[in-house]
Amino acid sequence: MTEDVDRLARERLRADEAKRRSIGLGEAAKGFWWHPSPWLIAAFLVGVGTARILAGDWRGSDVWTPLAMLAVFPFFEWVVHVCVLHWRPRRVGPLTIDPLLSRKHRAHHVDPRDVPLVFIPWQTHLWLLPGLLAIGLLLFPRIALGLTFMTVVGLLGLGYEWTHYLIHSDYRPRSRLYRAVWRNHRLHHYKNEHYWFTVTTSGTADRVLGTHPDPRQVEKSPTARALHGG
Repeated sequence: MTEDVDRLARERLRADEAKRRSIGLGEAAKGFWWHPSPWLIAAFLVGVGTARILAGDWRGSDVWTPLAMLAVFPFFEWVVHVCVLHWRPRRVGPLTIDPLLSRKHRAHHVDPRDVPLVFIPWQTHLWLLPGLLAIGLLLFPRIALGLTFMTVVGLLGLGYEWTHYLIHSDYRPRSRLYRAVWRNHRLHHYKNEHYWFTVTTSGTADRVLGTHPDPRQVEKSPTARALHGG
């Protein structure tokens, strides 16, 4: 059984690699902006970023809050990836709880090269961005600090979308740092979906939370594409 799984995984990886062509960052960026999620996040970022500059009232908390957010973000990625994106559909009485993000992510695993599935669904932004706006304006002691929070969220969100898109594009890693990030996420898709959950960093939260094993010691999963065996 293990030999069959390994053979199938190698065949799938070779098939995907055969479809790739070498492109530069400029061409990759053109493709990136053809999708709605980057534009929605960018519009949010421009709006809150401009408001932050106009608000003034700069304090020390406008420095350590972004630093804390940067430190926490890999763990936030991990939690969302594990608990939301890899959510297993559940029946509660007559209802099936299966969020859109979870459904789209299962489809993303089936075909990692289907570019629209790489991005956060635009429908999700219809509640996510207003929710972030409410958090920033209502839950912080200063409006200016709330705007700092939202600006950093916009930067992190755009960075996440760009990194995830680039990993699944035909752009080839040219730096050691990006190659580590690229390899980490590809292990998740092509080796075993139960490990390597961080996207924008190379196993930072995974190392702390026990999901960054030696790839040589991990068997290839038969459900890396068909999550939950579906």
